[in-house]
Amino acid sequence: MLQLIHVIRPTEVETLLGDPSKAKEKLDWEPKITLEEMVHEMMENDINIAKRDALVKEHGFRTSDFNE
Repeated sequence: MLQLIHVIRPTEVETLLGDPSKAKEKLDWEPKITLEEMVHEMMENDINIAKRDALVKEHGFRTSDFNE
């Protein structure tokens, strides 16, 4: 297989930055939730996944280990 190093994107980047102004300008798009609401949703999801994985392990099953 040929691999083109100059076009490979890292799977995890150090800094994620976003600017919705282009979407607003070109698509007339506006977010439906605030940044704080989005962060809250993401944290709730991560907590629920951690609880699920703990329960699975508690009952003797294996789960994938995603340590980021």
